[in-house]
Amino acid sequence: MNNFWKKLTTLRKTQGKPFFILAPMADVTDSAFRQIICDTGKPDVLYTEFVSCDGLCSEKGKPKLMPHLRFNLNERPIVAQFFGANPENFYKCAQLAVELGFDGIDINMGCPAGKIVKHDSGAGLIRNPELAKEIIRETKRGAGSLPVSIKTRIGYNKIITEEWISHLIEAEPSAIIIHGRTMKEMSKVPAHWDEIGKASVLCRKAGIPIIGNGDIVTHAEGLEKAKQYDLDGIMVGRGIFHNPWFFDSSIDPTTKTPKEKIELLKKHIELFVELWGNNKHFDVMKRFFKVYISGWDGAKELRTKLMAVKNADDVFVTLNSV
Repeated sequence: MNNFWKKLTTLRKTQGKPFFILAPMADVTDSAFRQIICDTGKPDVLYTEFVSCDGLCSEKGKPKLMPHLRFNLNERPIVAQFFGANPENFYKCAQLAVELGFDGIDINMGCPAGKIVKHDSGAGLIRNPELAKEIIRETKRGAGSLPVSIKTRIGYNKIITEEWISHLIEAEPSAIIIHGRTMKEMSKVPAHWDEIGKASVLCRKAGIPIIGNGDIVTHAEGLEKAKQYDLDGIMVGRGIFHNPWFFDSSIDPTTKTPKEKIELLKKHIELFVELWGNNKHFDVMKRFFKVYISGWDGAKELRTKLMAVKNADDVFVTLNSV
């Protein structure tokens, strides 16, 4: 069985360091952005954005969603993340992931968005552990030899870490990634790393790799948390917005010049247009402007100009005038 989680866990034990993962983020971690991260310092694992199982299993939705599952060979190991509440559709999407050549499949049991949880998807599955376990079993059945992991939270309205993680362990996923907040808490409170530590104890006993997620903004902090709470890996989400070179600890982002950052933004835009063409609203790119255009005199003024643009051509005109 080609289980990259086991390989990473073995390396973690021999090298004494955790592995790092870029978190799946909607309208962020498409293949365009993942290519940028491969250039700036590739993490040990990359994820797609989360994709709807129901949408992929519908005749109308599948063509619109397939670009979310595009990846390049340099992104391996690459994990397809799915969300939904229909076990049969998870089975079908797992088969699709195998067909497309993914290295793993992840089930989203952590998204707190209202439109997701009200349909028992994402973090909504925390309220329905029997359905969650059935989804894991059906995903594994469709996945064949591909490892199936879970990304989740520590509870729905209240913290129930040990109870919830125990349910997931019963279904024997290949790895568990746990975000240290409840659904209700969203991202409004600091992550409860002590609860991630409790999950680690349970996963250790079950022999399941455990990855922590929440509020990690520096590489050094990730190393510290992994050691403190006995974790195999660290997943980084919003921290990448502070430093696109996050995963290469040898790079000091403060040494990057405005020109280097602008060129990186240009490349990202080119990749975005190549991937999406006119099929995705360009405003999605605007959330990235602060990632690249910051840290020097005049950066704020340049960002203000960029926020007024309507398309990629306008961005290049603005940047080339700097």
